[in-house]
Order: sequence, then C-alpha cells, then structure tokens
Amino acid sequence: MGVAFYLDTIVVPLSLFITVGYHAYLCHTIKNKPSRTTYGISKHRRTDWSLNLNQGDASKAMLTVQSLRNTLMSTILTATITILVNLGLAALTNNTYNASHLFSSEFFGSKSDKIFVLKYGSASICLVMSFMFSSMAIGYLIDANFLMNAYGEFLSGGYTQTILERGFTLALVGNRVLCVAVPLMLWMLGPVLVLLASLVLVFVLHEFDFVCKFPDNNKHCTTVK
Repeated sequence: MGVAFYLDTIVVPLSLFITVGYHAYLCHTIKNKPSRTTYGISKHRRTDWSLNLNQGDASKAMLTVQSLRNTLMSTILTATITILVNLGLAALTNNTYNASHLFSSEFFGSKSDKIFVLKYGSASICLVMSFMFSSMAIGYLIDANFLMNAYGEFLSGGYTQTILERGFTLALVGNRVLCVAVPLMLWMLGPVLVLLASLVLVFVLHEFDFVCKFPDNNKHCTTVK
C-alpha cells in the first residue's frame, strides 16, 4: 500500500509537470521567438493571407470558405471526440471500480475511493475544458469567415484579424488540452503509464511544434535558433 501511495503522489504530479512545463516553454518560445515554432510561422502566414484578401470578391470569398473549412471541421471533430470520450470514461470508471479487486499489484497504484474519484475527475475536467475551448473556437472561426467575406472597408485589418487569430488559438488550446487528457485517462491502468505517456506525448508534440532545418548533408535535423 505504501508503494502504491507514493506512485500516485509522486509519479502523476511529475507527469503533469512535464506536460505543463513543455507547454509553458512552447508559449514562451511563441511569444519571444515565433519563427522557431510552426504556430508562429503559421500565424505570420495567416496575417499576410488575410490582409491580401480582397473582400467582396467572389473568387476570394470562395477561397476563404474553403481555407477555413478544414480548420472548422477539425475543431468540430475535437469537440465531438471530447464529449464521446468523457461519456465513455464515466462507464469505464464504473467498470474499473467494480473490477478493482482484480488488480492486486501495487503497479496499478492506489485503489481507494478518493483516488478513483481523482482519476476520473482530472481526466473529465480536461475533456470538458477541451470541449469548451473547441466550441469557442468554432464560434470565432464562423465570425471570421463572415467578416472576411463581408463588404465594407471598416471590416478589413485589425478586428477581422483578431477574431481569426482567436479562433485558431482556441482551436489549438482545445486540441492540446485533449492531448493532455490522454495520459490522465491512462491513470486508470496505473501511474507508471501516465509518466510514460507524458514522455511520449512531449516528444511527439515537440516534433510538430518546433521547426527543423536540414544541413547540407540532409542527414540530421536541427532545431532552428
């Protein structure tokens, strides 16, 4: 019982520290050196793209709709997944609690009632937050789509660009909160898996978030500085 208690109280907070620390470092890099991150480069490209759009032009309007459609679809998918996974997690938690006597090894951590509530509650909170951010992102992206196709010079520039960036930022946050919820859901199977999943998650996200450049020999990829 003592080993299981220490696994839950040390390994799980360490896993959360790894994922939260990585995203804090990512936010700091985006703010200070945006050219090192894929989000910073995409934001710069979106700014140029939105400023060059000729509002009221039918061909440009169609291009705008098609360009934002993929982001809207992926955000809606994220919101749908979070609700479905949250509902499935509730059923899984109930079955896991009923079958907790089958997991006698301390590798699976503590099996007390409070720990089971904490396991479900932490993952459920992340899923609900992901749904909230994704829903807000959908609203902002729909407004941006309307503004970028509307007539009037007063709609161009700052306001429309702000709405567009808020939509993309909230969509990214919703997706990342869903990613962070995955290691917490694995807590049902033991705290060690939470640590392993967090390490794998940070490694995979680092490959997506930071821009790499290839030297002359094209054999090794180094992070842009």
